[in-house]
Amino acid sequence: MSIAIATQAQIDGFINKFNGWSIVNGKLQRDFIFTDFAQAFSFMTEVALEAERANHHPEWFNVYKKVRVDLTTHEAGGITERDFQLAEQMERIAATKKS
Repeated sequence: MSIAIATQAQIDGFINKFNGWSIVNGKLQRDFIFTDFAQAFSFMTEVALEAERANHHPEWFNVYKKVRVDLTTHEAGGITERDFQLAEQMERIAATKKS
């Protein structure tokens, strides 16, 4: 079963709805900034559990209180609905970490 790559209109709609996301090197990217390392790591832990349940894992990088996320669906060769869904979960989880 093939996974449909998102249209430019779908990508633009997502970026307009969720502040901070952009397209970098063909991937959906966002930097999440937290109060400290513990909060950033807590975010990553919660996202990891959601990603494992969905069998869709982010590319990410953490330094101190910053987490950079890149999302793409490798087997589809681009951004798909799976990426939008995981990004929305990240937004929800990040909102619980804000003071």
